[in-house]
Amino acid sequence: MISSDKVNGTAVYSRSGEHVGTIDHLTIDKATGKVAYAVMGFGGFLGIGEDHHPIPWAKLSYDTSRGGYVTDITSEQLEGAPERRDDWHRDRDWEARTHDYYGVPNYWV
Repeated sequence: MISSDKVNGTAVYSRSGEHVGTIDHLTIDKATGKVAYAVMGFGGFLGIGEDHHPIPWAKLSYDTSRGGYVTDITSEQLEGAPERRDDWHRDRDWEARTHDYYGVPNYWV
């Protein structure tokens, strides 16, 4: 177990070890209590110009040797992910497209 405040700020790496981004915060489904997304900051320099993108939690696994999360998502995939509106977290169609895009099952089923 880990407190969500300890996940915020954790590095995310590619399978090859490249630093991809950092977890900004988690989103939790109210009905199921499951972690749905890790909102990841990537790009930019020293926080300037950084973009934040929700990543399905199923796309991350914790690597104790790296002290961070590992994903097979590339920077190009992040940039090409389904466009989201400000209310993306209330748009089940967007969520379904996003899970399809990343090739993971929907967390709500």
